[in-house]
Amino acid sequence: MVITALWSFALVVGLLTITPGLDTALILRTAARGEQRRAWGVVLGIQTGTLCWGALSSAGVTALLAASRLAYETLRWAGAAYLLWMGARMLWEARGRATAEAASTEPAEPAAPGGFAAGWRQGLVTNLLNPKMGVFYVAVLPQFIPASAPHFLMGLALTSVHAVLGVLWAAVLVGFARALRDWLRKPAARRLMDRVTGAAILGFGVKLAVGE
Repeated sequence: MVITALWSFALVVGLLTITPGLDTALILRTAARGEQRRAWGVVLGIQTGTLCWGALSSAGVTALLAASRLAYETLRWAGAAYLLWMGARMLWEARGRATAEAASTEPAEPAAPGGFAAGWRQGLVTNLLNPKMGVFYVAVLPQFIPASAPHFLMGLALTSVHAVLGVLWAAVLVGFARALRDWLRKPAARRLMDRVTGAAILGFGVKLAVGE
């Protein structure tokens, strides 16, 4: 029963993982800028957040999000504000670089790569400020825990499956970005990536703010 539950859960979260969303946008944008260490920091930060949500759900803590409107709304607005700030900053930086390049006759130097720790923090905060992750685990995780299995340990095992699938999919995304690295090094391509990603993150922020 445990093996069946693990495979069934893997199928569900596997489909969820490869569905384009905020995580995909963040990973692709960071890797496309040539910031490989930061990109893997983002990946592991996101999966650390996933493990936190799984552990809290297994312990029954995230049930508060489903039961308390105030708790859910507080986290929802915090997450929306963070995404709106992050998306607006990306668009502003892309605009600033375009202005600087237009005023200069010298090729613009690429931004210095961010570090692993900075990427990890960004991925973690983005994941933890998404209340829909908590609600998803509250609604879905218990359905895959056999009655005879230790609830907390089985919950962590299922969450680990989700995290492993997330890392594997992220490796595909990072590899795709590396394959296009020559084109993505061009200033125009970097600006386009920042604008597209910034607009996407703003969209996710607006959707989180107005969604129920």
